[in-house]
Amino acid sequence: MADMPARLAEIVDEFAAAPRDLVLEMLLEYADVIPALPDGAEREGMEQVPECQTAFFLRARVTPEGTVETLFDCPPEAPTTRAFAGILAEGLAGASAEQVLAVPDDLYQRMGLTQAISPLRVRGGTAILGRLKRQVREQLG
Repeated sequence: MADMPARLAEIVDEFAAAPRDLVLEMLLEYADVIPALPDGAEREGMEQVPECQTAFFLRARVTPEGTVETLFDCPPEAPTTRAFAGILAEGLAGASAEQVLAVPDDLYQRMGLTQAISPLRVRGGTAILGRLKRQVREQLG
């Protein structure tokens, strides 16, 4: 069984070890990580995540080399949701499909986020990860 990508594991450990009162602040730093959609990349082929309280779209693409490219579209006025995506964008950069599928579904609980943000938001983040993994699985056939 593959392990989750090293960078994502580092991020999880940083959060898990952080004092509770810093977690939200740390989380929001990741809201700036997501790059804007490339010019000409509309939401075509992107899947909406209805569990998120804001309009959130994502796409995972397995490259011919077997790595996963992620594309996220989330409005700036939803910093928590953007931060979830930012963590995935950074943590999964260059990861193989197997590594992406090895990411635990309770990722955000492991990071200790359940104490810092509402269960509804954690559920949104979990749904983002779940849909990303499902798209990767479908492409692997």
